[in-house]
Amino acid sequence: MSKQTTYYLVQEDILPDVVIKTALAKELLNRGEVATVKEAVERVGISRSVFYKYKDGIIPFHEASRERIVTIALDLKHESGILSKVLSAVANHQGNILTINQTLPLQGMAIVTLTIETKSMDVDLPLLLENLVSLQGVKKAHLVGQN
Repeated sequence: MSKQTTYYLVQEDILPDVVIKTALAKELLNRGEVATVKEAVERVGISRSVFYKYKDGIIPFHEASRERIVTIALDLKHESGILSKVLSAVANHQGNILTINQTLPLQGMAIVTLTIETKSMDVDLPLLLENLVSLQGVKKAHLVGQN
């Protein structure tokens, strides 16, 4: 019987230094600032064995949320044009909206759930949520789930 992998979202300040430095080395390689793993690990101050031990297990949240399908929930005022502004904001960041579900408005508020393909987005998910909440009439936006 194979063991199922479990994933956690963890704050950076509680991670061991070697894990954070591994992520930094990967970033240097991805940006092309260094050509080899040897250069990357020397620059951040870890061994190659440490890098290879942790490299597949550490992924920054903004990268993990790319190339995925995410579901977000929004609390919107029941006013004309607010949903349109939300959809335009997602489209302006190259998000591909797959589904839209909206409740009937109660007490002047409606809950909208959007399923979005994020692989082409030009911002990471936390920034998208921040941008959506900044729109007039959007009271709350949060991640419900991701695939």
